[in-house]
Amino acid sequence: MPPFRYTGLLAVPLLLAACSPTFNWRALPVDSAPLQALMPCKPDKAEREVPLAGVPTTLQMRSCDTGGLTFAVAWADVGEPARAAPALAGWRRATLLALHASPALADEAAAQAPARVVGASEAIGLQAEGRDPRGEPVRVRAVHAARGTLLVQAAIYGRAIDERVADTFFEGLQLK
Repeated sequence: MPPFRYTGLLAVPLLLAACSPTFNWRALPVDSAPLQALMPCKPDKAEREVPLAGVPTTLQMRSCDTGGLTFAVAWADVGEPARAAPALAGWRRATLLALHASPALADEAAAQAPARVVGASEAIGLQAEGRDPRGEPVRVRAVHAARGTLLVQAAIYGRAIDERVADTFFEGLQLK
């Protein structure tokens, strides 16, 4: 068999791999909120009641796993403008508690990360390390944002978070 035929056979697996990228970015319009996100995989939907600023609040979430990372976008309407700031601060602390990290990190400069969300009146970045439910090391990079009574969290969880992937994910978040 001539050598060029082997080369063609070797190219087939490479072409198949190129057709199924790890990060298949897509715009995720959210019907129930003035929000748009960019997700790297097809997300699952979830909804649950959580206490935000001491009041049970319905939290909507979209999340998916790809490339060894979990991507999540969650939002809730706290109903009253006076509840927005304390609820957002509590959500940041709850994010740290879920990682078995100290909630006091939420106020430390080391846990701050650059954050900008189009359409948000407030956006605060968070980066921290902790443990997942299995006790394995995990990092989080998150943005908590608000516009009026709408609160949003976009987060990436994983052992190592590539900056380019994080930039794409967070730049795709918009409050409309």
